[in-house]
Amino acid sequence: MQANTLSGGFADPAIQSAQAFRSVMEAMARPGTLQDIEGAAPPAPVSPAMGAVLLTLCDTETPVYLAGDMDCDAVRAWLSFHTGAPFVGPAHCMFAVGKWDALVPLALYPIGTSEYPDRSATLIVECDALVTSGATLTGPGIKDHAALSLPYVEAFQANRKLFPLGLDFIFTCGECLAALPRSTEVSRSSDEAHAGAS
Repeated sequence: MQANTLSGGFADPAIQSAQAFRSVMEAMARPGTLQDIEGAAPPAPVSPAMGAVLLTLCDTETPVYLAGDMDCDAVRAWLSFHTGAPFVGPAHCMFAVGKWDALVPLALYPIGTSEYPDRSATLIVECDALVTSGATLTGPGIKDHAALSLPYVEAFQANRKLFPLGLDFIFTCGECLAALPRSTEVSRSSDEAHAGAS
């Protein structure tokens, strides 16, 4: 087993996993806010933020789908060693991990059922940049409105129409994250709308 498989986890799992879990929950409760999350040093192409999210949320009971270049030997070995999470296809996953272009179409993932809406997937999306500008967000946990750099507004609008079913999203970049629960309304910013109309 390679040394880098064994390394890169939380140095102090009890404290760091609690801190990371708080960051994830805060991001979900306040869509559009950026939260710091650190403590993980996963193999490329997984960012420290994505690694910390995976260490915090994944275990032997959480099937994971690795999309695109995330599905490599180094990532599989690291995630297996540190979490024990089983690897599955998109239709059976609890967490899907990758860049946006590798994760679409969203119809691949479970959205829950009327009896069990919580039996849906959360997509952990690695981003080249993550800033509080771009698409406009409204809904629970947001006072007035927020903004977030989302990859494709229409996909999140279609997901919102499925509520209470649908997918939840965590976006990671570097050592920060943001989240977009299925309850959030997404619209184009006024600047984008004006550009589209011109």
